[in-house]
Amino acid sequence: MLHTNLGINEKNHLTLAGVDTVSLAETYGTPLMVMDEERIRRNLRLYKDAMRRFFGEGSRPLFASKAFSCKYIYRVVREEGVGIDLVSSGELYTAVEAGFDVKNAFLHGNNKTDDDIRYAIECGVGHFVVDNLTELDRIDEIAAARGLVQPILLRLTPGIDPHTHAAITTGKVDSKFGIAIETGQADAAVAYTLKKRNVRLDGFHCHIGSQIFDVKPFCDAAALMISYIASVKKAFGYEAKILNLGGGPGVRYIESQPELDYAAFIEKIASFIDRETARYNLKKPEILMEPGRSIVADSCLTLYTVGGVKEIPGFKNYVSIDGGMPDNPRYALYQSDYTVCLASRMADKPDFLCTVAGRCCESGDLIQENVPLPRPNRGDILAVLVTGAYNYSMASNYNRIPRPAVIALRNGEAFPVIRRESFADLTRNDL
Repeated sequence: MLHTNLGINEKNHLTLAGVDTVSLAETYGTPLMVMDEERIRRNLRLYKDAMRRFFGEGSRPLFASKAFSCKYIYRVVREEGVGIDLVSSGELYTAVEAGFDVKNAFLHGNNKTDDDIRYAIECGVGHFVVDNLTELDRIDEIAAARGLVQPILLRLTPGIDPHTHAAITTGKVDSKFGIAIETGQADAAVAYTLKKRNVRLDGFHCHIGSQIFDVKPFCDAAALMISYIASVKKAFGYEAKILNLGGGPGVRYIESQPELDYAAFIEKIASFIDRETARYNLKKPEILMEPGRSIVADSCLTLYTVGGVKEIPGFKNYVSIDGGMPDNPRYALYQSDYTVCLASRMADKPDFLCTVAGRCCESGDLIQENVPLPRPNRGDILAVLVTGAYNYSMASNYNRIPRPAVIALRNGEAFPVIRRESFADLTRNDL
């Protein structure tokens, strides 16, 4: 199977964490997102332990909230002793509502409004990751009005292209995010920041992209950032105590992709950092990373009920499901790979090549093309695997379709995490 938490039981049904997914669909309805809590906790512990071991004390992971944000996930992350990164006041509010101590939070965003800044300072957010100097000025002014000094990191763009999809590459010099090192703007930003009275520069952040399977771009980024820390120390007498390398390690969505050993990944990056800090005679900073996809993606699958099967002789076949781009827009956005299977008939021969299509009035509402399945029947349960990241968090109500329920599995028992939206929810804010 694609991941070790997946299996097939004696009924020929797909299982997640040992639980029959067809039975879950019958109990909770579809579309349904099902999360394996132990998998989430395992992934969090893996990062936490490996980072402490290879980067040293003080280094730690921050769960990237944008991958999947809800009160449940913040409670799990809190219990595992991991920090979070946030990209909006909505994510911050959710974390606060879940009882998360946001002193362990880092707030991102390339366009933080004044309200965002005020709210985050009022909540006591640990660090702002500052994207530009206009934002820096407002943080300084708002912090001054409250009589405090706000810790920050500066987000820098290292000019590294990891060769992933353009929509998920963020570290190139012309990115909308951060301040470019290559142009000299980063130096000017450091000089400007160090003169501020109500912000405290604790270090630097970079993020090169997402769904990256090769460790080399991360090592290149680490080497470049350590070199930059050394140049800042020489030019300004300031030595960064925190280096945040962002997120981005890849996740296996299909059989042809590798399954990464994240601990080995971290060890290789650490060796580069050790070498470079020794070369420049620097004290090794606290290293932060922001895994999101690699924490939650493989913990989850989405279950759908098959509606129609349409054959167009000489052209293609369609299998229509009761969900689609409102609960998973990633294929429509950037042709993301997924493994699709017929959860109710796992051992049947997959001899029907088809396109899995959603229910929206939109020709681009597809989940995956060229999928080999047993020829489905109306009412069969179809599963799309590895849907924990950027699925529910990117979900919409397009065509006024309610968002699905999310349940979690713990010790073989299922419990609700997010209730299914009702039609009344769709009109709740209408006037």
